[in-house]
Parts: sequence; structure tokens; C-alpha cells
Amino acid sequence: MLTVVKVGGGLARDAGDGALRALCAEIGEAGTRHPLLVVPGGGEFADAVRAYDRRVGLEARSAHWMAILAMDQFGWALSELIPGAARRSDLAPLQAGEVPVLLPYALLAERDPLPGSWAVTGDSIAAWVAGASGARRLVLVKPVAGLHAAWPPDGPPIAQMTAGELAARRLGGVDPHLPVALRGAGVAETWVIDGREPHRLAELLDEGRTAGTLVTA
Repeated sequence: MLTVVKVGGGLARDAGDGALRALCAEIGEAGTRHPLLVVPGGGEFADAVRAYDRRVGLEARSAHWMAILAMDQFGWALSELIPGAARRSDLAPLQAGEVPVLLPYALLAERDPLPGSWAVTGDSIAAWVAGASGARRLVLVKPVAGLHAAWPPDGPPIAQMTAGELAARRLGGVDPHLPVALRGAGVAETWVIDGREPHRLAELLDEGRTAGTLVTA
């Protein structure tokens, strides 16, 4: 079963480069046992686009595509940090033993499938990629333990909810367009897990469950 793993760029920013390196090592190891497709977030590269947008007032679609280019930049970094990683710009069938890191700009520019606004970030893009690649599972790896009823996080995360409940509650920690993207993708299950505890990813892939928030279709 193919799993799309979106690595949030905020992990290094919020938890440090060591946390990102540990997660990347876990992804490389897990990729020897499970078919994975890694989608990068934008991280500090997208933060730079946001700061520039605030300064000069870019048109929404210009900022959108600049932020997707930021995902490509972070993808280059991830492909250096993940053992066995290979950069990809398409959704061709995976090669055995390969951990592909998608550089999404060219793929999205060819199809232009999502609204061009800051409501769409790497979360929704990863959901679209999961649907387009036929993945049954999407994992959003973030520097938080899961989705929380209050933001900033306070207390344990919500264990499980539907995409409809996510849309109704408008929880922080994921982009506002994500519920729409999930419904369009038809992904069976979406997990939000803590990248500061990289073993959570291996646990989920090996056993089918872990700590975090499960969002069902």
C-alpha cells in the first residue's frame, strides 16, 4: 500500500535541525520496507515568500506558485537528508528500494489542480498528490502531537475524526483547504503525527496505528 508522507517544513524551524535529521533517517529506513512517496512542505523557504508578500503585496496566484517553488527547494534538502532518496517531478511508478521525494512545481504547473491562495499549502498539495498517485494513506508529519481542539495546542490531541468534522471545526495546524482536498482525493485515511517522535511513522507503517490524529474519509 502506497503511503504519501508530507514532511512539514516547520519541523526544523520549531524543533531544530536534529529533529529533521532523525525523521529523515526514519523515513529512509521505513522506505526499505514500505512504498513511500515524500512530499516536502515549504518551511522557511515558504516563510520567506510570506514575508515578501507582506512587504510588496503580491497577487495571490503569484504568491501561491512562489510557495510551491519553495516546496521544491525543501525537497532538494530532504533528498540530501533521507538515505536512499531520489528526486522526482512526476508520479511514474516507484522503483524498488527507492524513496522518492517529489518536487511538485512542474507536476502542479502542468495540471493546475488547486486554488491559488494561502489557504492551500503543502497539506492540501500532499492530499492531491495522494489522490493522483492512488495512495490509500496520507501522513502529515508536523512538530505537534496531532490535531487539537484549541490552538496553540493544549492537552492531548483528538484521536479520530472525519474529514467532514475537520471542515466543520476549522482546527489549527493544517491548512483551511485540506478537508476539501481530502474529499477530492478519496484517501482512505489521513494521519497527523509528531515528527519530533520519528518512531511514530515506523509504528504507523508497520502496525497500522500510532499516536496522533486519524482523519477518515
